[in-house]
Amino acid sequence: MIKLEFEKFNFKKRLQTFLPLFAFFSLFTSPLFAQGDLLIFPKRIVFEGIQERVQTLHLTNTGKDTATYKISYVQARMTDEGKIENITEPDPGQNFADPFLRFFPKTVSIAPGKSQLVKIQLIKISELRPGEYRSYLYFRAVPKIQALKKRKETDPEVTGVSINIIPVFGYGMANIIRIGEPDIKVHLSNLTFEKFNDSIPLLNLKFTRSGNMSTYGDISIEHISLNGKKTNVGTVKGFAIYASNDVRKTKIKLINTEDVNYEEGELHVIYTSFGNGKTIFADAKLNL
Repeated sequence: MIKLEFEKFNFKKRLQTFLPLFAFFSLFTSPLFAQGDLLIFPKRIVFEGIQERVQTLHLTNTGKDTATYKISYVQARMTDEGKIENITEPDPGQNFADPFLRFFPKTVSIAPGKSQLVKIQLIKISELRPGEYRSYLYFRAVPKIQALKKRKETDPEVTGVSINIIPVFGYGMANIIRIGEPDIKVHLSNLTFEKFNDSIPLLNLKFTRSGNMSTYGDISIEHISLNGKKTNVGTVKGFAIYASNDVRKTKIKLINTEDVNYEEGELHVIYTSFGNGKTIFADAKLNL
């Protein structure tokens, strides 16, 4: 998992510690993403080839106070279960994008209700080889530092050190460069149905990806009754399988309603690309 780091500030032998909460979000339904009081659009950046050299992020402060964010690139991998882990060296088949990207500004201060633009530029294009490159643009909130209140020296509980843990929110968004024609295949298998605590319907899935690029799209699950009635029982928006991952496993909660009998019929799962002109990556059925 993402490592938790600590930053220390000394105030007269007192320690104030800030705890960054490093969060990646790849399964949100809206193209707008809000982390804390920061609204970001779009929620991911993809350079398809080298024709478009600059892309723009729109940041909006939805809070009541001026907010400051430091921006940097970080690297991460996704596990088979979809968890994000920070790394320093690329995994086999993984290429980092940040050597070929430049962004500005590197720090933003946004007043309440105001917006700020961040430009991301594609560079060193002559060094890009066919394939996919990925890094994460990390927005880290800069906390307002306040001196700790000085206790009376006669206070019997004074130990010389006090700790105040303040959560510092961060958001890492994928920045991707794709060079060349995509060659992607996805196989959907190992479908199993279960009821968690005998009440919550769940569907287990395994995706096997091959090819030179990642996939990103939507999962829809339909229940088909014995008489042919179709009911949408589950949806996942923005499901990613990255180029360095051969396998992605997931568990999807289905709707629990008396109108659907999970003891019979079948479940039809379709994984499609995102946006207009959808492509079906994979589909499969499970007999109940």
